[in-house]
Amino acid sequence: MRRRARRMTAARPVRPVRPTPAPESLSRVENSLYVSIQAIKKRHKLERLGISFYDSQTTLQWSYNADGYFHAASTIKLAVLVGVYGEVWRGHLAADAPVHIRNRFSSIVEGRAFTLNLDWEPSRDVSKHLGRTMTVRELAYHMITSSSNFATNLLIDVVGIQNIQRALEDLKVEGIVMLRGVQDEAAFQAGLNNRVTANGLLKLLRMIAEGRAWSPETCGQMLEILLDQHAKGGIPAGLPGDAHVAHKTGNISTVHHDAGIIYMGSRNPYYLVILTQFPAQARRSAAVAEVSKDLFDTLGRLPRPSEVVLEEERSAEKQREDSSAPQG
Repeated sequence: MRRRARRMTAARPVRPVRPTPAPESLSRVENSLYVSIQAIKKRHKLERLGISFYDSQTTLQWSYNADGYFHAASTIKLAVLVGVYGEVWRGHLAADAPVHIRNRFSSIVEGRAFTLNLDWEPSRDVSKHLGRTMTVRELAYHMITSSSNFATNLLIDVVGIQNIQRALEDLKVEGIVMLRGVQDEAAFQAGLNNRVTANGLLKLLRMIAEGRAWSPETCGQMLEILLDQHAKGGIPAGLPGDAHVAHKTGNISTVHHDAGIIYMGSRNPYYLVILTQFPAQARRSAAVAEVSKDLFDTLGRLPRPSEVVLEEERSAEKQREDSSAPQG
């Protein structure tokens, strides 16, 4: 796993840059993007849409309803990942520590016991170890890459929901509320759900990518897992084949989310979180992939840092020439 992630993030030869037309003004690009996003929302009959975008190459930031709370679905597993590795970094937990695999959990509502329907698990990688053990690192890997709810609840039991929420507070990440484990039916019926905002998830991803969540080494380990994500129908579906995306999806009957770090060639990464909510009777659409494609296309119409610097130098030179010209 680690070797593959290193290959994916390693520098690749830079392809010759093709001549491009002069970049559009930032305000025009942003307005065009807003119109396009509205069209996607209408076309897919989305009830709600939340987007947060930041490009570390151009420093462009753009958002749409980015502070609105959505049902987290499996994007909450990013918070669990950061909480688990926070305990590892503090020395309270070893990544290789064994965890007993048992299908029995306690609800946050009166401690009621519940079990998971293992037929809903996306793979048998965890359930086949029932009665045996797996390491914390292995469970974290399956929690993210195959979105195993079984692995998630086991890790929540090991770390504790309060410690996960405290980790978010320590990192000063707002907009992510961790209340319960997954498939806690009693909590769901009581209206106790995990919630996220696009801005909150984006900040958490930036801290991981920039080595600011506990330590660069810890962030590297989390990033390796995120880069091996198996689900490709969200953000990656709107990108060229040579893009590498470290991300986490989230899907239930009425929401489809994706939150990721996108690496393209030798440029700095950009960050994108897309949260969608649709009617219960509607089928899941390709809205997330379309938004992803729109944001990617937008990058091609933005001035690059070198172009911005060149324009600033030209402007400064013109001002010097104007100030030194003879006054009539």
